Amino acid sequence: MTGDGETAHTDDAPRESGEPVGSVEVPGSVMEIAKGAPLRCVWINGLGGLTFELTGADRFIKWAPPGVDLRLMEEAERLRWAAEYSSVPEVIDVGTADDGSTWLLTVALPGKTAVADEFKGTHLRTVRLLGEALRVLHDALPVETCPFTWSADERVGRARARASAGLADPRWWDGSHQHLSVDEALALVGVPPPIDELVVCHGDACSPNTLIDSEGRFAGHVDLGYLGTADRWADLAIATWSTTWNYGPGWEGELLAAYGIEADEERTKYYRLLWDLGD
Repeated sequence: MTGDGETAHTDDAPRESGEPVGSVEVPGSVMEIAKGAPLRCVWINGLGGLTFELTGADRFIKWAPPGVDLRLMEEAERLRWAAEYSSVPEVIDVGTADDGSTWLLTVALPGKTAVADEFKGTHLRTVRLLGEALRVLHDALPVETCPFTWSADERVGRARARASAGLADPRWWDGSHQHLSVDEALALVGVPPPIDELVVCHGDACSPNTLIDSEGRFAGHVDLGYLGTADRWADLAIATWSTTWNYGPGWEGELLAAYGIEADEERTKYYRLLWDLGD
């Protein structure tokens, strides 16, 4: 199963990620990989990426259209590394099709995304589990041997490059940021706050990317294309923010309490603005 995060920010209007409504055309490269197995589209990413379940085969295929970088190659690397320490999908194969689309084939983890209807009905239990699961991930992945980074300085550099290319558009930012110009936002993120604690971050700790099993227990994490070392607040700021998108206001404190940390307004504001500016 996969979550694929939240709204994707592009040079056009953003599209919401979520479960498909109606039929979805199966790309030819996905049909080739499936080799005749029945397919069911389970998620549409905001950039047009698709995730298919090979029904009855315990496999999932993530697919990105030509010209859209969903970091599937990078995700495969990170999954292979993280699998030694945490519950993440096992990579079977990854590649690029003749048409330029990319794909990632993984073994299914048990469970459903934390935004499935049955979990949205139990907000308190679900949000607490999200905080506990993120703490499990941060505690399990070893910073000392992690070959990947997701530092604020690197992300600021990419945000500046996006802005120079005309890809930063305040119209698609959160309402709390839309009063800022791109230059003002870049100035605000230019000096990151001191690191609270360096961990291996998920990189997209939105609610859909945590899986819950049929017993209501944490089953695993998905969508790890940006996994890397960073301040834990890079994840916490987005994990708490995502509870407001998916379950409504008032749940951020419960997630932090389950994680085992007090709120940090400065770091939360910083990493949310950095999120709106880019990856």
